[in-house]
Amino acid sequence: MTGTSGACPYPFRQAERLETDPRSAELRREAPVSRVTLPYGGEGWLVVGHHEVKTVLSDRRFSRAALVGADVPRVTPRVLTKSTILTMDPPEHTRLRRLVAPAFSPRGIEALRPHAVRLAEGLVDRMLAEGPPADLVRDLAKPLPSALMSELLGLPAADQEKFFGWAEIMVSGAGLAPAEIIATIGELDSYLTGLVAERRREPRDDLLSVLVAARDEGDRLTEQELVGISVTLLLAGLETTTNQIGNFAWHLLSRPERMAWLREDLTRLPGAVEEMLRFTPIATSAGFTRVATEDVPLGGVTIQAGDAVLVDLDSANRDEALYDDTDELRLDRVGPPHLAFGHGPHFCLGAQLARMELVVALTALLERVPGLRLAVEPGELRWHTDRVVRGLRELPVRW
Repeated sequence: MTGTSGACPYPFRQAERLETDPRSAELRREAPVSRVTLPYGGEGWLVVGHHEVKTVLSDRRFSRAALVGADVPRVTPRVLTKSTILTMDPPEHTRLRRLVAPAFSPRGIEALRPHAVRLAEGLVDRMLAEGPPADLVRDLAKPLPSALMSELLGLPAADQEKFFGWAEIMVSGAGLAPAEIIATIGELDSYLTGLVAERRREPRDDLLSVLVAARDEGDRLTEQELVGISVTLLLAGLETTTNQIGNFAWHLLSRPERMAWLREDLTRLPGAVEEMLRFTPIATSAGFTRVATEDVPLGGVTIQAGDAVLVDLDSANRDEALYDDTDELRLDRVGPPHLAFGHGPHFCLGAQLARMELVVALTALLERVPGLRLAVEPGELRWHTDRVVRGLRELPVRW
């Protein structure tokens, strides 16, 4: 610990591959809520225990709206200047969420599943036809989420590479200048504004048309909210799912007995996906600062009004108080729900879509590529080191 306040510099170390930081495990036992010094904005509280993380996520005394325009403690340099669905508190957040939630309901996602299956099988068949070696990131993990989110929103398929270019900038780490991120946001806003104008002229059967109608006919959101929520949905539906498809495939490829166990009975796959969601860290550090609006006792300390709070979902998912053998990936695990998609009012809207995409992508691989194996030694794999999400640059395979 350093400094007069006892705050420890955070992040504790650079994230590597899919390894968790042992310091988080120490804090879960000793200080589930602790004082840290962030790279930008000063000191805040880091919350790592499952119970304490759930409390912060669900307690309205911890505000996201307080971030907008404020130099709050954070891990990346950019100060958030626009209010979006990610930086709203109820009731404003609730109003926007209700507009888009039907498209992501379990029923809506199940209706999309047959199409997702056809897409995944087509991508795998094309990979097989082109012959080994192949890159699972390029050939499956990227195009599947991109195609599904494009169709859900009603975006041109020809622009999918453009979407990923924007998304890669938005998930870049501290090394990218804030001005470049702001410029990218401007490009995204301009792009979606143009599509909104098209939907006004020619409405279609897609989510973007639904949002335009809510703006024009129901006056239930502003023009800025309309564009902002479209941008958020597009970005949120790409990088995280893409990286987790690759990460989960890596888990299976690195231990062939896991793949064989799943092939014996594919009904095991949804449960295995839940365990991989619990086990696999996706963020490189605790994310999305919240600000306490009043004094809150938590984890043996008192968080004072105005204090910044960051939650570590990946640490919470390894909490020994809930999970036996927490650092073991047990595909047959049955236990308490994980927090990979968050909790409370900001629980991930796309959780059901992501689950479906993960199951569909892995099913296509298990069913159609029985001899699937790594094409390089594990130590030769290249992982992203300059983003706020974890994942492989490519995943070379053969069969």
